[in-house]
Amino acid sequence: MDVTVTSSRVHGDADAPPSKSYTHRAILAAGYSDGARVRNPLDSADTKATMGAVDAFGGSLVEVADTLEVAGFDGRPDVPPDVLDCANSGTTMRLVTAAAALADGITVLTGDASLRSRPQGPLLDALDALGARAESTRGNGQAPLVVEGPIEGGRVEIPGDVSSQFITALLMAGAVTDEGVEIDLTTELKSEPYVDLTLDVLDDFDIDAERTADGYRVPGGQTYRADEYQVPGDFSSASYLVGAGALAGDDSVTVHNVYPSEQGDSAILDIVERMGARVDWNRDEGTVEVEHASLSGVEVDVGDTPDLLPTIAALGAAADGTTRITNCEHVRFKETDRVDAMATELAALGASVEEERDTLTVHGGRSDLTGTTLSGHGDHRIVMALSLAGLVADGDTTITGAHHVDVSFPGFFDTLYDLGASVTLD
Repeated sequence: MDVTVTSSRVHGDADAPPSKSYTHRAILAAGYSDGARVRNPLDSADTKATMGAVDAFGGSLVEVADTLEVAGFDGRPDVPPDVLDCANSGTTMRLVTAAAALADGITVLTGDASLRSRPQGPLLDALDALGARAESTRGNGQAPLVVEGPIEGGRVEIPGDVSSQFITALLMAGAVTDEGVEIDLTTELKSEPYVDLTLDVLDDFDIDAERTADGYRVPGGQTYRADEYQVPGDFSSASYLVGAGALAGDDSVTVHNVYPSEQGDSAILDIVERMGARVDWNRDEGTVEVEHASLSGVEVDVGDTPDLLPTIAALGAAADGTTRITNCEHVRFKETDRVDAMATELAALGASVEEERDTLTVHGGRSDLTGTTLSGHGDHRIVMALSLAGLVADGDTTITGAHHVDVSFPGFFDTLYDLGASVTLD
């Protein structure tokens, strides 16, 4: 499915969807328990993959209105009856790979072509060090993966600059091992707020885990407990709504369901304010009102907020001056190489862009955006970010693979349309 966005103005109210990151962790935490309710979970392609894994490990899930009733596997996953297909969800594969190392037997994990190209080697090495057999069938650190447990815990070293999801996976699984897991980071940790988010969920499920001088530690022999868990709104998804208001707001756009949490991507509010838009965040009511303004370029370090790069790049293409996005090499290891994808597609729109290994520079003042046909690169965040640029490009902007927004924001185009944007799905 493709989408065509025509230059248009937006206004009104919109709801941010539930957090994808919190939903993944809450579903799996409920799976590690003997049972819990997860309220307001994100219903998306990615989170369904995590639900499928909990079911394969011996749990069960029933959807009732906006609640998931989860009967967990109580810390001891069964060997799945079939290959675990993680679809396009990197979070699922990494968190579930560590869970599989707790099972007394062999688990095979795979995913789609994009997921089978993403790095898993450091996590496999860590699980090997903990006593599992964990390997890539192709010997390249990429899925399909074979994991044989069970592990009992121990101490491991792992780089922090590939994916914070490796640390999350080890912490979640380590809590129910006999010995616990201590993680020493061998490089600087990128995307640290995502580990903070994990610690937040673990605490709500009565699990102790902590930051240490060299990394993280989770004691073993713990039990996941929670009657229910409420998933907060998603700031990564809200960034596109906030960006739409800043770029193309006619009066203002108010985004709901954005309460304070451990999500690093709440930084988008500060970023668009620095660029010149007026932002009013009522934390108690969970609302953000954004008023359009002439934006100016800024410099942003996305070391801790990689998912914001596409949004910032799109904003920068329509801003005066230069927007420089730094510390972004790890953003190349997502569903696609998001640095290159945004550089390529914004250039096709007429933006002046410079791409380096760890930096993306967008010269908005030298850009003249004109609608054309763009590739969404099979990546939900690229599709949504390019849609923002389409709001202010002259003429029609068509983006291929619009259906990929179902990964994190299934109702995105309906929401954009309801705000007044000219959106046509083909």
